Formats: sequence, C-alpha cells, structure tokens
Amino acid sequence: MGDLRLVELSASTIVAVNNLSLKPGQEQFLAPVSYGIAATVVNPTTTWQRVVLDGDTVVGFVSANFDPELPDEHFRSILWRINVDADDQGRGVGRFAVKSLLDEARERGMDHVNVIYEAGSGGPEAFFERVGFTPVGETEYGEVIAEFRL
Repeated sequence: MGDLRLVELSASTIVAVNNLSLKPGQEQFLAPVSYGIAATVVNPTTTWQRVVLDGDTVVGFVSANFDPELPDEHFRSILWRINVDADDQGRGVGRFAVKSLLDEARERGMDHVNVIYEAGSGGPEAFFERVGFTPVGETEYGEVIAEFRL
C-alpha cells in the first residue's frame, strides 16, 4: 500500500470514482455511485464524501451523512457507501476509509456510526465486522443495521 490520503469529491475525481471496478458478484450489493453523489446536492451541509487516493490514483470512495437532528437515530451518523476498486481490495484501503470516517464522526461529536447493508455471500458483512461494526437491528426490508460505538 502506498501513500493513502483522502480528498473531497470534486470535478477532477468524480469520473474516476464512477469508474471504480467491482469484483464479480459485488454489484448486487451496491447502488450506482451516482446515487450517493446526488446526496451532496440534496444535503450539502450534512453529507461527507471523500475520495481515497493512493498517490495520485483514485482507489476508493466513502460517503456518509452526519445530521444529529434526524428523528431516526440510525440515520444521524451513517456510512452510506464505501467502494474500493477491485484491484485494490484487500490492501487496507477500506479500513483506511472507515478509520477516517470514524475520526470525522468523533470530531463532529457523534457517539456512533451506523451502516446498513444487505447480508449475503460475497457481500460486505465480513468487512464491516472486521473493522468493528456490530449488527444491532434490521430494516423493514431485511437489511442489516450495524453500529460502531465511538
């Protein structure tokens, strides 16, 4: 792993983020990147979107929302999306992105971060458990709600 760093999503990185590749079978667990990017337009003050660079190469993307005023506690501090390019998975890029997100949540005074994902073979469940998220519930659609207590 080279020199990983985060930068804000911008016009100069958005095309590379949209072109991040997935391993076979992962696409069923992930909505198109453009869905997550659109959140910035809807909630520009609460949406936190960062691109993970290895040197000058885009290797990942992370999107979250921080809004302590939301009525549903699960959505007040939430990791909405994390993508790591297929060729860069398993090198610590995702762990770096999650650690950076958790640091941001702490700085904003949050006491937890949630993530919602679909369970299943080839899905993100094992990754989220490895980085410290614990299942705490389920959505009405059967997705897992997991939490990282800060």
